[in-house]
Amino acid sequence: MSTFILHPFRPTLAFACLVAGGVSMPALADFTPLDDSAMASVTGQAGVSIELETKLSIDRLAWTDEGTLSVNGLRLSGHNDSVLDNLKMTIDIAGEGEVLTHGFSEIARRANAGLIDTSNPDVADALAKYSVAGSFGKQFNSGDLVIHLGATDYGDPSSLEDYLQAVDFELAIDAITTSGTDGSTNLFSDINLQGYIGPTDLVIRNGGNSTRTLANGNTVSGSELQLDTHFEVTNGSLNWDAADLIFIFNFAAVGIEGLQIHNRRGNDTLGHFGMAHATAKLSRGTGAVSGKDGLSIHDVEFRADIDMPVFKVGGTSIGSVQFTDFVISNTTMMVYGH
Repeated sequence: MSTFILHPFRPTLAFACLVAGGVSMPALADFTPLDDSAMASVTGQAGVSIELETKLSIDRLAWTDEGTLSVNGLRLSGHNDSVLDNLKMTIDIAGEGEVLTHGFSEIARRANAGLIDTSNPDVADALAKYSVAGSFGKQFNSGDLVIHLGATDYGDPSSLEDYLQAVDFELAIDAITTSGTDGSTNLFSDINLQGYIGPTDLVIRNGGNSTRTLANGNTVSGSELQLDTHFEVTNGSLNWDAADLIFIFNFAAVGIEGLQIHNRRGNDTLGHFGMAHATAKLSRGTGAVSGKDGLSIHDVEFRADIDMPVFKVGGTSIGSVQFTDFVISNTTMMVYGH
């Protein structure tokens, strides 16, 4: 079951004109035309909020070429197969220089109000990073579409724990398989991840027809989709049946239990409140070497600490594995057909 609640817009100029249509001519004589600046102040204040409760299930998602890659039995819910709820999505189209909610700006707002102790380094960082022109958030350009995913109710406004654990999730996948004329093979199976969703932002930058050149020479559009998300996996398990990790480690017949993905150790924790962080930008692009047009995925970054307390090979535990300051950066991909 999905529940959507649309919060109403503030009245716009167009609405005012419709109302004026039913007003007598003498009354209309008192109206003064608005210039562009005044119109912007009237229409630029509104946005849409969507409060969401949902459970998602997909029996099979498949990509077929000569063979088939399938994701089987995908389910997204709250913890223990409960409803994924307490989600709020805000959608705005920015005016020039408008400051809108982004990242941990809600923490900065609370810190400024004295609700949260700024002696916490993460809180102090948020207050410095998200304090913009007397508001809290990030400044955008005219026509940028800004979507922020957060919580409907963050609980106690003085509690960081309530804020960080406001939205819980569970992702389960029965198996990811590849198949062809010789049969089928499981790549991964029995995937189950539980954790918390932190602030997540999707921004479609209005770059018009502009382009820019990346460090590797690829040309990409100035109009792009930007993803920025924080999350934490508190308990996960999976079987890694036949796969390579970054083309180096062959992890066939590996089982992982008690998986945790966070950012509480090492040298790059500041500003992440213990959560893993991922960013990426997507746009139309042209490869510098191939000359092919396609989907450019660039400025990709992932930062996390990864704990695997139960690491099995062939069904037998060989101990625990930990990654500290696991970072993927300077990553660019150009995706096109052949």
